[in-house]
Amino acid sequence: MIEHLIADRAGAIDASGIRRIFNLAATLKDPINLSIGQPDFPVPEPIRAAAIDAIDTHKNGYTLTQGDPALLTKVIDWLKLDLGWDCAVTGQGAEDQPTAFITSGTSGALFLAFLALLNPGDECIIPDPYFVCYPHLATMCGATAVTCDTYPDFQLTADRVEPLITDKTKFVLLNTPSNPSGVVLSKEEGEKLRALCKSKGVLLISDEIYDEFVFSESLGDTATGDPSLKRCPSPARENGAQENTLLIRGFGKTYGCTGWRLGYAAGPAALIDQMSKLQQYTFVCAPAPLQAGVVESFDISMSESVDEYESRRDMVIQRLSKLTNVAIPGGAFYAFIEVPESLGLTGTQFAEKCIERELLVIPGGAFSGRDTHFRISFATNRKRLNQGLDILSDLLAGK
Repeated sequence: MIEHLIADRAGAIDASGIRRIFNLAATLKDPINLSIGQPDFPVPEPIRAAAIDAIDTHKNGYTLTQGDPALLTKVIDWLKLDLGWDCAVTGQGAEDQPTAFITSGTSGALFLAFLALLNPGDECIIPDPYFVCYPHLATMCGATAVTCDTYPDFQLTADRVEPLITDKTKFVLLNTPSNPSGVVLSKEEGEKLRALCKSKGVLLISDEIYDEFVFSESLGDTATGDPSLKRCPSPARENGAQENTLLIRGFGKTYGCTGWRLGYAAGPAALIDQMSKLQQYTFVCAPAPLQAGVVESFDISMSESVDEYESRRDMVIQRLSKLTNVAIPGGAFYAFIEVPESLGLTGTQFAEKCIERELLVIPGGAFSGRDTHFRISFATNRKRLNQGLDILSDLLAGK
């Protein structure tokens, strides 16, 4: 009855391949689930306690659109230590001073950035493979996400991006560590990419939702304010980066509170002010008591959890790399695994064979114009991970 009323933008977007797998998981009795990007550790107790206290003391109303002042202060202090950025609260700094605000998850920050930057007919450049929402956010704006082929190493390099930049390009979107591959862009390549964007007059958006989930061999950079603090390489850490870089980070993946929907964005004041204005009329503000909870996160080390995930990463590489091509994840908790040509299967067909054995993985076509790979998440306990790797080893070997 109402199909003719549906807007074109809605019809142009397919349901996420990840969601399809989640829906299927609900129909299976006890599947081995290597599909979901959900940390399997509990939210640290100080964060939970602070959120509960905020609820119990009636901090349940709206915050300022820019965010809870206590959390914003922590974010701004951290950006100074980590990146050397002298940020202000959006709307309160000098015209050329970078600013920051709290968002409803990193997806919320990305949505606001796309809305603020893209007119119908504009273009942006995203990596292929990409996080599932990237191309669809451009579609919602009437714009086009131009994909940059990063196979087989999944590095979004300046050399690969440069031929794709046109007079319609507004920004280049980098995700490091990457979802779905876990690959980390090197400091040198990050510098080249930001320099390219600056020379072409386009913005670099650095989506760093997994910036705290980086494994030992990728920690080659140091915080600007504390050279002893090893960090994930970031193009936002370069001198002058705040002039043409939008930084997006979050709390959900690092602290296991993905359902709390909390992130932050920092960058040029002219852009952040527009994003904050758009937040007024969309998300309004991030959840108030949960903002109070993650104030505590800046004093909590997640190194034990990251070390455990690095060990699980090593299990995946040791078991599967002798059977097929696997780009080594330098962070996050994913591996993007090639289906051997000898099997004659697409990523989707391989995922269907996994389902027959009650194993859930995500077909590579959910993240890419190609359907030659599949993604696993090793954010699950070792016993279940080993069971899943047993099944994958057999299937990859053609058994």
